[in-house]
Amino acid sequence: MADGMRPISSPVLDQPPTSGLRLAPGIVVPEGVVEFTFVASGGPGGQNVNKRATKCQLRVRLADLPLNHAQMGRLVRLAGAAVTASGDVVIVANEHRSQGQNKAACIDRLGELVRRAMVAPKVRRPTKPSRGSKERRLEEKKSRGEIKRRRSDFGLASRLLTRTPFATPGLEDSTTPSACAGGARLLACS
Repeated sequence: MADGMRPISSPVLDQPPTSGLRLAPGIVVPEGVVEFTFVASGGPGGQNVNKRATKCQLRVRLADLPLNHAQMGRLVRLAGAAVTASGDVVIVANEHRSQGQNKAACIDRLGELVRRAMVAPKVRRPTKPSRGSKERRLEEKKSRGEIKRRRSDFGLASRLLTRTPFATPGLEDSTTPSACAGGARLLACS
Protein backbone atom coordinates (compact mmCIF):
# COMPACT_ATOMS: atom_id res chain seq x y z
CA MET A 1 0.00 0.00 0.00
CA ALA A 2 2.86 2.29 -0.63
CA ASP A 3 1.02 3.86 -3.57
CA GLY A 4 -1.69 5.18 -1.27
CA MET A 5 -4.34 3.05 -3.01
CA ARG A 6 -7.17 1.60 -1.01
CA PRO A 7 -7.74 -2.15 -1.02
CA ILE A 8 -10.56 -3.43 -3.24
CA SER A 9 -12.45 -5.02 -0.35
CA SER A 10 -13.18 -2.37 2.22
CA PRO A 11 -15.97 -2.05 4.75
CA VAL A 12 -17.31 0.94 2.81
CA LEU A 13 -17.63 -1.00 -0.46
CA ASP A 14 -19.04 -4.17 1.11
CA GLN A 15 -22.03 -2.42 2.70
CA PRO A 16 -25.20 -1.78 0.73
CA PRO A 17 -26.01 1.86 0.04
CA THR A 18 -27.74 3.56 2.95
CA SER A 19 -29.54 6.22 0.91
CA GLY A 20 -32.23 5.21 -1.55
CA LEU A 21 -35.35 3.11 -1.51
CA ARG A 22 -35.38 0.33 1.06
CA LEU A 23 -37.35 -2.46 -0.60
CA ALA A 24 -36.57 -5.32 1.77
CA PRO A 25 -34.16 -6.08 4.59
CA GLY A 26 -30.72 -5.66 3.07
CA ILE A 27 -32.09 -4.51 -0.31
CA VAL A 28 -31.64 -0.80 -0.94
CA VAL A 29 -31.94 0.61 -4.44
CA PRO A 30 -30.44 4.04 -5.24
CA GLU A 31 -33.15 6.55 -6.09
CA GLY A 32 -31.45 7.38 -9.38
CA VAL A 33 -32.20 3.97 -10.91
CA VAL A 34 -35.95 4.15 -10.18
CA GLU A 35 -37.91 6.28 -12.64
CA PHE A 36 -41.32 7.71 -11.75
CA THR A 37 -43.72 9.03 -14.37
CA PHE A 38 -47.02 10.75 -13.58
CA VAL A 39 -49.90 10.88 -16.05
CA ALA A 40 -53.56 11.85 -15.95
CA SER A 41 -55.64 9.19 -14.26
CA GLY A 42 -59.02 8.05 -15.50
CA GLY A 43 -62.08 7.10 -13.54
CA PRO A 44 -64.12 8.96 -10.95
CA GLY A 45 -62.79 12.02 -9.20
CA GLY A 46 -64.58 14.98 -10.74
CA GLN A 47 -62.54 17.91 -11.98
CA ASN A 48 -59.50 16.72 -9.99
CA VAL A 49 -58.94 13.99 -12.61
CA ASN A 50 -58.86 16.54 -15.41
CA LYS A 51 -56.50 18.97 -13.66
CA ARG A 52 -53.90 16.72 -12.05
CA ALA A 53 -51.57 13.95 -13.22
CA THR A 54 -51.87 11.56 -10.28
CA LYS A 55 -51.41 8.13 -11.87
CA CYS A 56 -47.91 6.91 -10.98
CA GLN A 57 -45.81 4.60 -13.11
CA LEU A 58 -42.63 3.17 -11.56
CA ARG A 59 -39.96 1.75 -13.88
CA VAL A 60 -36.75 0.05 -12.78
CA ARG A 61 -34.33 -2.16 -14.68
CA LEU A 62 -33.99 -5.70 -13.39
CA ALA A 63 -30.20 -5.40 -13.65
CA ASP A 64 -30.27 -2.50 -11.16
CA LEU A 65 -31.89 -4.59 -8.42
CA PRO A 66 -29.33 -6.20 -6.07
CA LEU A 67 -30.68 -9.76 -6.35
CA ASN A 68 -28.92 -13.01 -7.15
CA HIS A 69 -29.80 -15.13 -10.18
CA ALA A 70 -32.36 -17.36 -8.43
CA GLN A 71 -34.09 -14.39 -6.79
CA MET A 72 -34.15 -12.57 -10.12
CA GLY A 73 -35.83 -15.55 -11.78
CA ARG A 74 -38.47 -15.70 -9.04
CA LEU A 75 -39.04 -11.93 -9.38
CA VAL A 76 -39.60 -12.24 -13.14
CA ARG A 77 -42.03 -15.12 -12.58
CA LEU A 78 -43.92 -13.25 -9.84
CA ALA A 79 -44.07 -9.96 -11.74
CA GLY A 80 -45.46 -11.64 -14.86
CA ALA A 81 -46.75 -9.05 -17.34
CA ALA A 82 -45.15 -6.21 -15.35
CA VAL A 83 -41.75 -7.17 -16.85
CA THR A 84 -41.11 -5.67 -20.29
CA ALA A 85 -39.14 -7.24 -23.13
CA SER A 86 -36.30 -4.80 -22.45
CA GLY A 87 -35.90 -6.09 -18.88
CA ASP A 88 -37.73 -3.38 -16.96
CA VAL A 89 -40.26 -3.83 -14.19
CA VAL A 90 -43.20 -1.45 -14.65
CA ILE A 91 -45.60 -0.97 -11.76
CA VAL A 92 -48.65 1.30 -11.98
CA ALA A 93 -50.79 2.76 -9.19
CA ASN A 94 -53.79 5.04 -9.65
CA GLU A 95 -56.13 4.20 -6.80
CA HIS A 96 -55.39 7.36 -4.81
CA ARG A 97 -56.10 11.00 -5.66
CA SER A 98 -52.60 12.26 -4.91
CA GLN A 99 -49.23 11.71 -6.54
CA GLY A 100 -47.55 11.04 -3.21
CA GLN A 101 -49.91 8.25 -2.22
CA ASN A 102 -49.72 6.60 -5.65
CA LYS A 103 -45.91 6.85 -5.59
CA ALA A 104 -45.84 5.21 -2.15
CA ALA A 105 -48.19 2.48 -3.43
CA CYS A 106 -45.81 1.76 -6.35
CA ILE A 107 -42.84 1.52 -4.00
CA ASP A 108 -44.80 -0.76 -1.66
CA ARG A 109 -45.74 -3.06 -4.54
CA LEU A 110 -42.16 -3.25 -5.77
CA GLY A 111 -40.99 -3.97 -2.22
CA GLU A 112 -43.59 -6.72 -1.85
CA LEU A 113 -42.45 -8.31 -5.13
CA VAL A 114 -38.80 -8.19 -4.03
CA ARG A 115 -39.60 -9.63 -0.58
CA ARG A 116 -41.58 -12.49 -2.11
CA ALA A 117 -38.78 -13.16 -4.63
CA MET A 118 -36.20 -13.36 -1.85
CA VAL A 119 -37.98 -16.30 -0.19
CA ALA A 120 -36.77 -19.58 -1.68
CA PRO A 121 -39.56 -22.12 -2.15
CA LYS A 122 -39.52 -25.12 0.14
CA VAL A 123 -38.10 -28.21 -1.51
CA ARG A 124 -40.60 -31.05 -1.46
CA ARG A 125 -39.04 -34.29 -0.43
CA PRO A 126 -41.21 -37.27 -1.34
CA THR A 127 -41.90 -39.58 1.57
CA LYS A 128 -43.26 -43.09 1.77
CA PRO A 129 -45.98 -44.15 4.17
CA SER A 130 -44.71 -46.07 7.17
CA ARG A 131 -45.41 -49.77 7.63
CA GLY A 132 -47.75 -49.03 10.51
CA SER A 133 -49.77 -46.53 8.50
CA LYS A 134 -50.12 -49.04 5.64
CA GLU A 135 -51.35 -51.69 8.08
CA ARG A 136 -53.81 -49.27 9.71
CA ARG A 137 -55.16 -48.25 6.30
CA LEU A 138 -55.66 -51.87 5.23
CA GLU A 139 -57.30 -52.74 8.56
CA GLU A 140 -59.69 -49.79 8.17
CA LYS A 141 -60.53 -50.90 4.63
CA LYS A 142 -61.26 -54.42 5.85
CA SER A 143 -63.52 -53.20 8.64
CA ARG A 144 -65.44 -50.85 6.30
CA GLY A 145 -65.85 -53.69 3.80
CA GLU A 146 -67.10 -55.98 6.56
CA ILE A 147 -69.66 -53.38 7.65
CA LYS A 148 -70.91 -53.02 4.08
CA ARG A 149 -71.00 -56.79 3.57
CA ARG A 150 -73.08 -57.22 6.73
CA ARG A 151 -75.43 -54.51 5.53
CA SER A 152 -75.99 -56.21 2.19
CA ASP A 153 -76.35 -59.67 3.80
CA PHE A 154 -78.93 -58.34 6.24
CA GLY A 155 -80.82 -56.64 3.44
CA LEU A 156 -80.87 -59.81 1.34
CA ALA A 157 -82.00 -61.94 4.29
CA SER A 158 -84.77 -59.53 5.22
CA ARG A 159 -86.03 -59.41 1.64
CA LEU A 160 -86.03 -63.20 1.44
CA LEU A 161 -87.95 -63.53 4.70
CA THR A 162 -90.67 -61.03 3.81
CA ARG A 163 -91.11 -62.05 0.15
CA THR A 164 -94.30 -63.87 -0.70
CA PRO A 165 -94.80 -66.12 -3.68
CA PHE A 166 -96.23 -64.71 -6.87
CA ALA A 167 -99.54 -66.46 -6.46
CA THR A 168 -101.36 -64.71 -3.66
CA PRO A 169 -104.65 -66.24 -2.57
CA GLY A 170 -107.51 -64.27 -4.07
CA LEU A 171 -105.31 -62.59 -6.69
CA GLU A 172 -104.09 -65.58 -8.64
CA ASP A 173 -104.61 -64.24 -12.12
CA SER A 174 -103.69 -60.59 -11.55
CA THR A 175 -100.34 -61.10 -9.83
CA THR A 176 -98.76 -63.82 -11.87
CA PRO A 177 -95.51 -62.93 -13.64
CA SER A 178 -97.22 -63.13 -17.00
CA ALA A 179 -100.04 -60.82 -15.94
CA CYS A 180 -97.83 -58.04 -14.47
CA ALA A 181 -94.69 -56.51 -15.93
CA GLY A 182 -91.59 -58.07 -14.45
CA GLY A 183 -93.52 -60.21 -12.03
CA ALA A 184 -93.77 -57.48 -9.38
CA ARG A 185 -96.18 -58.12 -6.54
CA LEU A 186 -98.96 -55.63 -6.80
CA LEU A 187 -102.34 -55.39 -5.20
CA ALA A 188 -103.98 -55.15 -8.55
CA CYS A 189 -102.59 -54.98 -12.07
CA SER A 190 -104.49 -52.80 -14.48
